[in-house]
Amino acid sequence: MKRFFLFILLTLSVACAQPKAVISLPDQFIINARIADTDKTREHGLMFVKHLPENEGMLFYFDEEAEHVFWMKNTLIDLDIIFISADKTVSSVEHQVPHTYTYTPDSDVPRVYGYGKYVLELPAKTAAKHGITRGSRLTFDLEKHP
Repeated sequence: MKRFFLFILLTLSVACAQPKAVISLPDQFIINARIADTDKTREHGLMFVKHLPENEGMLFYFDEEAEHVFWMKNTLIDLDIIFISADKTVSSVEHQVPHTYTYTPDSDVPRVYGYGKYVLELPAKTAAKHGITRGSRLTFDLEKHP
């Protein structure tokens, strides 16, 4: 039990310590996104998050623009997943990717594929509500990254 609480505290401290980006969507709606820019933060992503407000998300930053695969094991909320090119143009949008649990068989866990340098995860239905489509431009600056 003690280990479980230590795990929770460590997870919360990592989440709070993560750098953030302010992202402006096509309709000027603002998203405050945690940045996942290391193998560890990208692997953990939004696993075990039970609620994500409409104005929050996670921005995954990669060194190279490439094909990326997201495996949604232990993602407890439905998400929209937006793949973004280096010029911050949306290359593809996956709408309403279903949640999973620890007991979801691996063969039933969604895998999402797309091309980009960045990937933005938002609560399900946010992309459609705010006009994010292929070719949309998003605006954001990363203090730590180009």
